[in-house]
Amino acid sequence: MKNLLKVSSALAIVAGLVLVTGSIWGIYFTYRNIAQEKIVTPADSSIPEKPVRGPLTLKAQADIIREHTLKMTGGKTYAEMPRQIVKLEENNQPVLGDDGKPVMVANTARDIWITATTLTTALHLGILTYVFSGLILLFGLISIWTGIVFYTLSRRGNFA
Repeated sequence: MKNLLKVSSALAIVAGLVLVTGSIWGIYFTYRNIAQEKIVTPADSSIPEKPVRGPLTLKAQADIIREHTLKMTGGKTYAEMPRQIVKLEENNQPVLGDDGKPVMVANTARDIWITATTLTTALHLGILTYVFSGLILLFGLISIWTGIVFYTLSRRGNFA
């Protein structure tokens, strides 16, 4: 039993150190990659005019992008807008084709959502990376603590 605890102790500590190292690297990697984009939250965001670096500023930036996009599309999301709309003349009258029917063109307002979705997805992925790295850090610390407890128990040696 004593040898099992010693081996388990060593394995738990090594696994914990690997997890802690990996999580710290994940946090650093995420921070560095976000920082190189030099994003600053706009004045009307929930965290105004701050460099986007951590999960809170990432969330603030994603939220304000969505808010701005909804304003630009009249409150409609991508799925709520038609793929094509009637082409209008300068006086807002529909352009008619040879068959007398309105000419349809691509709805460019939907393109705004494609861009916004890409940006917010990247920002949300950064948040998830921070959360995941934090969770792995916690697991690593628990593993190290477990190894220390196993080692302490193996030193006592009072096993029935």
